[in-house]
Amino acid sequence: MTLSLPRKANIGAISLALSWTALSFGAAITPAPAQAADGPHYLVELTAPAKDTRAIAGGVAWKCEGRTCVAGKSTSRPLRVCRELQREVGTIATFTAKGEALAAEDLARCNG
Repeated sequence: MTLSLPRKANIGAISLALSWTALSFGAAITPAPAQAADGPHYLVELTAPAKDTRAIAGGVAWKCEGRTCVAGKSTSRPLRVCRELQREVGTIATFTAKGEALAAEDLARCNG
């Protein structure tokens, strides 16, 4: 007694498995439109224009233009990200994470 399928069924099963794998892989690596439309997670205004247009701080890549810097989401707390960015670009006037501004006392700690 054998438990094998006919040749046509084997080819069909293999084709279906390969197609499913390709579709699953494509869905996994395609960026979600909602993430792209949200904009930056962090928005920072500096007291003076940044010397470099790019920086790495708080585990994220920052893009600066003039006195404004933006970055995607980090796994660190906002105060820690602020401190690390301050070391890279200088004094920070305002620091906003996900639309919420850092409290005045935390901003002072960030710059201190």
